[in-house]
Amino acid sequence: MSLSLDLLELQSVIEGYAREFGLDFFETRFEMLDYRMLNQVAAYDGFPTRYPHWRFGMEYERLSKSYAYGLHRIYEMVINTDPCYAYLLASNLRVDQKLVMAHVYGHCDFFKNNLWFAHTNRKMLDEMANHATRIRRHIERQGIDKVEAFLDTCLSLDNLIDIHAAGIRRRPQPAIETAEPGAQAVRKLPAKEYMDQFINPPEFLAEQQRKLEAAEQGRQRFPESPERDVLLFLLENAPLAHWQHDILDIIREEAYYFAPQRQTKIMNEGWAVFAHTHIMTEKAMTPDELIDYAEHHSGVVATSGGRLNPYKMGFELFRDLEDRWNRGAFGAEYEACHDYKTRKEWDKKLGLGRQKVFEVRRIYNDIGFIDEFLTEDFAREQKMFTFAYNDESENYEIASRKFQDIKRGLLFQLTNFGQPLIEVVDANHGNRGELYLMHRHNGVDLDVPFAEDTLRNLYAVWTRPVYIETVVEDEGPVLFSHGADGGTRKKLG
Repeated sequence: MSLSLDLLELQSVIEGYAREFGLDFFETRFEMLDYRMLNQVAAYDGFPTRYPHWRFGMEYERLSKSYAYGLHRIYEMVINTDPCYAYLLASNLRVDQKLVMAHVYGHCDFFKNNLWFAHTNRKMLDEMANHATRIRRHIERQGIDKVEAFLDTCLSLDNLIDIHAAGIRRRPQPAIETAEPGAQAVRKLPAKEYMDQFINPPEFLAEQQRKLEAAEQGRQRFPESPERDVLLFLLENAPLAHWQHDILDIIREEAYYFAPQRQTKIMNEGWAVFAHTHIMTEKAMTPDELIDYAEHHSGVVATSGGRLNPYKMGFELFRDLEDRWNRGAFGAEYEACHDYKTRKEWDKKLGLGRQKVFEVRRIYNDIGFIDEFLTEDFAREQKMFTFAYNDESENYEIASRKFQDIKRGLLFQLTNFGQPLIEVVDANHGNRGELYLMHRHNGVDLDVPFAEDTLRNLYAVWTRPVYIETVVEDEGPVLFSHGADGGTRKKLG
């Protein structure tokens, strides 16, 4: 549903304030939805047209029940496209619509300018509809049960991508072909031309050449170096039917599209809150809207149950960053000062805060943002801590208030989205075409039941036995496998 004339005028005003603040964004188009339609779009990850799958219906039911019981309320939704599309909730108050529009423009600015989104498909709205059409075509030809089963398999593997693939070249450049072939050739015995076919029979030479090439292939590592993008490796090497290849390619493309949003959740939400706070408090809000605005803004940045609120964390870090660079509270001289009161009152009146926050929102993702700008003073002021489960009290309790523990825990949680790093190390294991994966153990253990299910689904794609080597607490190196006879578990060493 299109916006009313009043809201169109309001959008024009808020857009002007956003540009005055310094935001730079694609054209932004707002649509008005009731809560049912907004829940439906949210179930589709913000895209109104997706391929048919039961998980979208399940997510819609979850959102609908949560809304009905008052456990959540979606105020807005925006997607990374050009032009940007955003959805407003029809039942919102006018002050809410102002806040939401200002918040959306913060997101749109982040989508356009943050480097981690630079490679994303800005026409993904059309691409998602194209994906839906392709999968519906496969359903018509292969049947809903067959296609849905394979979709389930692919979706269970959609985290096996290389989230840094857009910025890191992991594969070597293809070698330039030379006139001399690299493979060995069978040597022919010297003979006169008229006797050559008898002394060097073509069938015998061909057979010997095949044996030579097979032996050479057996000596080569495949892949030459560990492959972190498991989905790409399967696309290139698994024995997939055309329709299966197409579906796996769709799932991989969508996984890469959504990856930057997961990599920048704290920054993206924090930047949107930072933007709407300045726009609303400095320009857009009228005195009679103050109470409603304060109530809804405080709800956005509230924390409960010790959980990390990305809105709160990102917003407070951007505020701290702006304040520190305005005061000149950075650099060698400032870091050498260890007196808390002196650091708190430090003010060289540099006024570089606004410039710095715009620079940071362009360059960093969450890991770099936390690693570079989370300080001990900030952690102390925000009363940050780590928590862990106490077996004796059978409750979660504060584990540490030490800054290094807090920072390490946050970075650990954000690295690879807190998921284990998996690589393909050998696709011809035992010279039998079996797939061998390695879990690069960096402190994130495999969830064993989940790993066993993943191996089963990998086997369904690869069609030959699949292995993964990992480390299990109290057991050491362990090899899990799945083949035609089911799964096995073997302790190594």
